[in-house]
Amino acid sequence: MTGRQPLAARALFAAAALAATLALTACDPEGTEDGDAAAPAASSAPAAPKSSPAAPTSSPAPTSSPAPPSATTPSATGGKRTLTEARTAGGLTRGTGEAQLSDVPVDPGDMRDGMTVVEANYVRASGGSGRPVLFAGVDDVPEDPSKRREHLWRGLIDYALGEGSTGSPGTSVPYPAGPLGGNLECFPLGSDALCGWVDSSTAAVALFPATAPADAAKQFALMRADLEH
Repeated sequence: MTGRQPLAARALFAAAALAATLALTACDPEGTEDGDAAAPAASSAPAAPKSSPAAPTSSPAPTSSPAPPSATTPSATGGKRTLTEARTAGGLTRGTGEAQLSDVPVDPGDMRDGMTVVEANYVRASGGSGRPVLFAGVDDVPEDPSKRREHLWRGLIDYALGEGSTGSPGTSVPYPAGPLGGNLECFPLGSDALCGWVDSSTAAVALFPATAPADAAKQFALMRADLEH
């Protein structure tokens, strides 16, 4: 029995030493793989960078060039024109004395600086009615000249009915406007005729007593050559 005790004691001592060694190793953070796993996260590789910023947008496209002027601009239709109270117009003489206008019988519409209104009686040399031809016109018209002509026509109809014209206005018919272009139209009012022209900047009307529309249109085109410049 005594011979076996030293052997058993040595075995117990070896087992105790091994257990102590294992315990010390588990406590060493740098000596085992567990220590490596517990290393700070800073030792790992940095995260992949975020995606590159989007490419800058392309430069804005240049604006298109302005459209060419239309063929109906004033320069293409004769440009700005003016009216004048001519002494004679188409062979007719501006009324004087009792035949001269003492007021403005036809409302010319809204006026602004630079505009000219001409209203005058023109007397025929011979023949026809004793009533003069009344002319009313405006230049440098700011709105559509056709609208100003309609305004003048309405005033002229009222004037004509007050001066002896009868009936209701008939249908307006276009006639040759002459070398100044634009539009010239006439219509009957009983036995009288009313005419009017428009172009890029002027509008004018006239009352022709006891005159057919076609004859009034010819006379009005001749008068226009002296009244508009």
